[in-house]
Amino acid sequence: MTGSNTELHLPGRRASIIPVNPGTHVDVNAVVNTIQVEPFSRAIQRRLQKTGYTYDSAMSYHARLDRSEIHPEDPHRIFKIFNILRERGLLSECKRINSRKATKQEILLVHNILLYRTMRDIRDYETRSDYHLAENRYDSIYLNSNSFNSGLYAVGCLIELAEAVALNQIRNGFAIIRPPGHHAESDTSMGFCMFNNVAIATKHCMKYLGVKRVLIIDWDVHFGNGTQEIFSDQADVLYISLHRYEDAAFYPSDRKGSAQYTGHGKGRGRTVNIPWPCSGMTDADYLYAFRQVVIPIATEFNPDLVIVSAGFDAAINDPIGLCKVTPAGYGQMTHMLKSLAHGKLVIALEGGYDLNSITVSALACMEILLGEAPDPIDPTLQPRNECLEVIKVVKRVQSRHWDCCNI
Repeated sequence: MTGSNTELHLPGRRASIIPVNPGTHVDVNAVVNTIQVEPFSRAIQRRLQKTGYTYDSAMSYHARLDRSEIHPEDPHRIFKIFNILRERGLLSECKRINSRKATKQEILLVHNILLYRTMRDIRDYETRSDYHLAENRYDSIYLNSNSFNSGLYAVGCLIELAEAVALNQIRNGFAIIRPPGHHAESDTSMGFCMFNNVAIATKHCMKYLGVKRVLIIDWDVHFGNGTQEIFSDQADVLYISLHRYEDAAFYPSDRKGSAQYTGHGKGRGRTVNIPWPCSGMTDADYLYAFRQVVIPIATEFNPDLVIVSAGFDAAINDPIGLCKVTPAGYGQMTHMLKSLAHGKLVIALEGGYDLNSITVSALACMEILLGEAPDPIDPTLQPRNECLEVIKVVKRVQSRHWDCCNI
């Protein structure tokens, strides 16, 4: 092996690079034999691990006081997803992870004590006017006597699932949970979200399980202002969001959802926003964003765990998102994310308001978690000009933080 500045790249749990002096003969087999390789038995064990899931009907009890009132964040959302996965036989191939309520200490990993106490006290309200007054204190929240417990179950279920993935007890997993969480900030609930499920599970894994770096992918059609706010100054959590933005005209109308915002302090470069300027974005737009930005930056970050804030409101036929992502598109994105963190991937339900769209989209994701190949998207689709322009801006902004964006 001759030449200057030569390097020998070796496989392993982390990419290994060994400098080689010019003119030096290298016995590759001898070098490989000196590397500490993961035990063969552990590799076999990982291949035999099952996909996990978590679900509890208790989360359906969070509902409007008048159940005849229609609301987009319908309690039936989780049952519809659970039911289609069961009917198609996918759940029989999975390991069910026990459900439980989160503890006060777990909620306080992210949220302040005032928010916790306010939500806890809702259980004891006696009149409808009490609930309506509480709802009016928040932006786009409905409440009943079961809301607090449902919120605790959403957090606790996701913690249990993420822990099982982080500890190699299961290969990957899907959390069929509600209420959603990514809008909930450290001191307030909003946007149908009570507690920030994904943020709390992330904090738990990092504090108690030795997880060093977590990637949060948020493909909900709305910017996850809560998750971004919680981690915006932290270097060990990378938050990537693909969302409708429209110059902050689309909910939650937060300027930190722009391409230009990248975090602050030690977290500079750890927020990557891909802000769509309009509705109607398709599979081709999302996959182009994944190939150009999401996967390259995520690979450079090299996470130990990947958690998806999986809103399915960018799905075709969603009445709020008004985009056109198909089940094949969600399957393709899930497939690409499995290449990260040795496949340690957790999908957590967020939004999605067309019952049929969320069920078939979740089904496509679960099939990929179980090892199926993704269906192809429509080959006639091409990224829109709006998409190409956004990605160009995102790469220019992120080039200050990520080498892959300089290529």
